[in-house]
Formats: sequence, C-alpha cells, structure tokens
Amino acid sequence: MTSPVEAETMMAIAIEGGKGPASALKPVQVPIPEPKDGQILIQVKAAGVNRPDLLQRQGGYPPPPGAPDTMGLEVAGVAARAAGRWKVGDKVCALLGGGGYAEYAVVDARHALPIPAGMGFEEAAGLPETVFTVFANVFEHGGLKAGETLMIHGATSGIGVTAIQMGKAAGAKVIATGRGADKAAAAKALGADVAVDVTTQDFAEIAKAEGGVDVVLDMVGGDYVPKNLDALKTGGRIVFIAALGGGQLNIPVFAIMMKRAVITGSTLRPRSADEKARLAGEVERIVWPWIAAGRIRALVDKVFPLAQAAEAHAHLEAGAHVGKVILTTGD
Repeated sequence: MTSPVEAETMMAIAIEGGKGPASALKPVQVPIPEPKDGQILIQVKAAGVNRPDLLQRQGGYPPPPGAPDTMGLEVAGVAARAAGRWKVGDKVCALLGGGGYAEYAVVDARHALPIPAGMGFEEAAGLPETVFTVFANVFEHGGLKAGETLMIHGATSGIGVTAIQMGKAAGAKVIATGRGADKAAAAKALGADVAVDVTTQDFAEIAKAEGGVDVVLDMVGGDYVPKNLDALKTGGRIVFIAALGGGQLNIPVFAIMMKRAVITGSTLRPRSADEKARLAGEVERIVWPWIAAGRIRALVDKVFPLAQAAEAHAHLEAGAHVGKVILTTGD
C-alpha cells in the first residue's frame, strides 16, 4: 500500500557556504526521496536538533556513505510509504543517518519505533538520537546496573536530561553536573540524587563524598578526565560521547591501573544498519516500557519552524537550553 504523496518536491535545509548558522543553513526545494526496499517514507512532523548537526554544519562530521547530505538524525511523523512492520498512517519516530531537516525522510524500517501513547510529535522527535545514545553508551558500553552510581556531565543537554531519567529508571544513583546553579537545580528536578554546579563546586570531591561512581558519561573531556578518574570506584567505567572541553587527553596511566578503570566511547551514526536495528529492538524492549510507565519524559526546551533551522542552531550553540531543541514542519 502506498500513500497519496502528490508533491514531487519538499522543503529541506541545505548547508550552503560558511560555518555560522545564518550563513550556512538555507531552506531549499529538493525532490522527495524515494524509499528503497526495506525503507519507509516518513512525512516529517518534527525533527530533533543535536550537537552532531552543529559539527556537520561546520564540516567536521560528514554523513556516512549513502546518507543524505542534509542534516537531521531523528524525526517523528507519519509513515507515508509502508515497509516492514509499518503501515501507511502509522505514527513513528526514527533514527536517521541524515536527512531529517526536511518535510519527508526515508529510513530503514527497522530503525523506526512507535511513538509512545499520549506523546506528541515534538516530544517524540527528541527521543531516538538521545535514547539510543544513552542506552548504547551507559548500559551497553558502560554496563550500568541497578544499585550502581552514574555520573553525568552536561546534565541539562538533550543527552543529559535523558541519561538522568534512564539512570533512575534502571535503579541507579545519579550524580549530575552542569554549569550554573539553574542547571544544577534543573538536573535535581529531573530526578538526579546529587546535582553539582561545576562553576562553584568540585564534582570529584562531591562524588567521592557520595562513595564514588561506577560509570561516568562524559561529553566534556579535557581537564575533566583526571577528576573523573579520581571520582571513580575500583572497576569503574568512563564512557566518552563528545569532547566539548578538548579532545586531546593527558591521562594518568597509573591511576587507570590502580582503579582498574575502563575508558571507552562510541559514536552512533556510523554504525551498520543491522547494529542500529539491534539497538532499536533493545530500546523498544527496555526503554519504551519506562516511557509508558511515566518514568521517562521527553523534555523540549524550544521549538522552531523548519525554515528557522539557523536560529535553532544558534540557540543550541548558546548553551542555555534545558532539554531538546526541535524543528517542526508546521503540517
């Protein structure tokens, strides 16, 4: 069954020269993508804006082979062409390799999930990239278990607010760090057991006073690394998902040896289609019931029309957001 997609072109956001948002991001008309075997076509209602999008705009994070040149790693919308388990009209959110900043997007049917009951498109569009990233890094690579302590840096980012809630849903103690008293308070309101304002407090000393941490989710790097190791329990794990504070690390090797620490990290976008499908299955099996039970909610900071993607990027770069920045198509 196919849907009556009558238009041949759609609005998408292209990168056209320059690295600043206003100079680089422009609305353009492009052909509506044609799904291949095993793909669904989604009429996009909302798309998440993520830090990897900022890197792509600046030329530092090119799309993987076969992915669209346009940005956008997560969307929510309505299936407009069926494939796999999905019928035309199904409400879905999906993890993309690119192309989400558009009115239509194609995706491997296995990388889409049903929008949780009672959740709108704007909230659902902020789930896939963040939930997949947290699940893969905190629970699979970091091996977080109930009763352990998780420390999250950048706690009011889209990743951070999701990690706080997923950590608590899994039965962990959560220590969250942020820059400023307002961000620490927001992390506490989301369920963090301990919230640290790193502009006035030493997160390593506070973590040690709390008994140390088993897993650190770090998107900062730089001079946070020695302090992460100091806060870590024996056998603890540090997982990197970004390096906003510096990507070159000066790591005290003997501290790693003494703590029997594991230091790892990953990216999501370059993973194979089969690996993303496996991850989607695990997320639906484990995390979707937490959402249904009200233990995790999608936190949207600000919504912009698709044509204002440049303004959305500027807002994200300013760093004052708490939760996700979302684009909507207005349909």
